[in-house]
Amino acid sequence: MNEEILFAKEDELDALSAAPAEEIVDSKKYLIFLTDDLKMGVDAECVVEIINNLTITYLPMLPEYIRGIINLRGQMVPILDIRLRLGKESTDDSLVIVLNLEETYLGILVDAVDQMIDIPKSNILPMPSHSVQLLVSGMCSLPDGSGTMMVLDCEQLMPHD
Repeated sequence: MNEEILFAKEDELDALSAAPAEEIVDSKKYLIFLTDDLKMGVDAECVVEIINNLTITYLPMLPEYIRGIINLRGQMVPILDIRLRLGKESTDDSLVIVLNLEETYLGILVDAVDQMIDIPKSNILPMPSHSVQLLVSGMCSLPDGSGTMMVLDCEQLMPHD
């Protein structure tokens, strides 16, 4: 009787191993935010936190799109106005997404945070080679049909002078 049970379990294992394996999709998680009716995504691994109601300390002699700095638990974080960086008008009611870019913290002012979503890497199309938009490294249609997301190239946010 024990042999019958043993054979039954072996048959079940054979059936499981013959079942097609699930396809593994190489995807990346993005935090999608809104700026002037544009949906932009940033790699979720870079996001440290999202802050509202903060005081930004103005610093002179910086590019206009650098609104100043904040003190985030003892660390000075420059705040970049993504609207100004994209050549749009600035607004006062914004959220700050704090990013960790290779051990350097940077806050970006955005209008609103939309959602966190997994997007297959194969769905992200590169920007055309003749594109003058250096801040965007790719784009894709969102799986829920809510529009197109531009992938923000975080390395291009700060000038490398």
